[in-house]
Amino acid sequence: MFIGFDYGTANCSVAVMNEGAPTLLPLEQGSTLLPSMLSAPTRDAVSEWLFRHHQVPTPEAENQAILRRALALNREEDIEVTPASVQFGLASLAQYMADPEDVWFVKSPKSFLGASGLKPQQVAFFEDLVCAMMLHIRQKAEAHLNESITQAVIGRPVNFQGLGGDEANRQAQGILARAASRAGFKDVEFQFEPVAAGLDFEATLKAETRVLVVDIGGGTTDCSMLLMGPKWHDRSDRNESLLGHSGCRVGGNDLDIMLAFKELMPLLGLGSNGKGIALPALPWWNAVAINDVPAQSDFYATASRKQLMDLIRDAREPEKVKRLLKVWQQRLGYRLVRAAEESKIALSDRAEVTTALGFIEQALDTSISVGALQTAISQPLERIQEQVKLALEASGTRPDVIFLTGGSARSPVLRQALKQQLPDIPLTSGDDFGSVTAGLARWAQVMFR
Repeated sequence: MFIGFDYGTANCSVAVMNEGAPTLLPLEQGSTLLPSMLSAPTRDAVSEWLFRHHQVPTPEAENQAILRRALALNREEDIEVTPASVQFGLASLAQYMADPEDVWFVKSPKSFLGASGLKPQQVAFFEDLVCAMMLHIRQKAEAHLNESITQAVIGRPVNFQGLGGDEANRQAQGILARAASRAGFKDVEFQFEPVAAGLDFEATLKAETRVLVVDIGGGTTDCSMLLMGPKWHDRSDRNESLLGHSGCRVGGNDLDIMLAFKELMPLLGLGSNGKGIALPALPWWNAVAINDVPAQSDFYATASRKQLMDLIRDAREPEKVKRLLKVWQQRLGYRLVRAAEESKIALSDRAEVTTALGFIEQALDTSISVGALQTAISQPLERIQEQVKLALEASGTRPDVIFLTGGSARSPVLRQALKQQLPDIPLTSGDDFGSVTAGLARWAQVMFR
């Protein structure tokens, strides 16, 4: 059996074709969306969990080396890796929030796959993480369908990374392909995520239409100019319909990070003056830069404690900076960004929200307005608009309609920015969280029929 598989930066989802229409499958607590999160007792537990409880093969030398290291370290630390040791989605977040100091947690592993300068063991480690999530999702889908799933069309962004170009894309797609194979998929195809979203929209069209698909996902923004309509249905070769692409590594996560940095981190001392000198902003940025491996490594390094203690000593408002020390001690960066994300979502239909940070200090909160959100995300918003411009230039034409999709598509700030950029083009949207997955299932039917 085949599925469309959106292995997303923010959420994962899968769909099957049912009587000619895509149907998304429940993955967690009845929801069709599984947040892209994973937790374990230690980072080394994931590799042992795959080997010990799911007999996942480790054909490559680097994966074998990681497994040997994991078995040795977990044995040395007397850590028993059980079937329940690795958790996914909201269950992993609950495990992490209950014990942030003793739970290893990662959000959005997809955002790291195209990173430049990854060493072979880092590539192998991310492959294990992706494999674990894919295996969990395949098993959930099979349990719901009571049928084996061996074929998948997996979505991918136009560009996984802002830097690195084709090499970064090859690296990232290679990780996804190897992880999928190890997770039990025998046949795997890839499709650009904005193209997939367009394929679902195409099912509603009665005539050939130039469609600019703008997919603002968790980790990337992708644009595709496509010729769509009835004559293109079921065609496996659609090269003539793909008029232009663009994509960059800016998405919903970046909006959340910027909002956390601009609006929440001042409560933790950002912008405070030292005694005679301004305090450096980098530690506050590194704390919330959850999609940047070096930044997170720098912030949570053992040596950072001394730097934070020095900042507390030199600050005019040391009590605020002590809150940043607590973030370091309890690894609360993810929770800060999560609080910003929840505020961004709430601002979709409210002018102002109160963001509570009681997990840092009792009764600590702040108000965030739509205007503050606009100011905070102005820089990533400019890059999103730049991708629209690049797609228009690459295609050499203008769209008849803009199809906006992705987890951030509901934001009135983003919608207004696109309307101002292309004021004479109608803007429409469908299922912001499901269009890509539905389109991938449609493409799987074409590829595997």
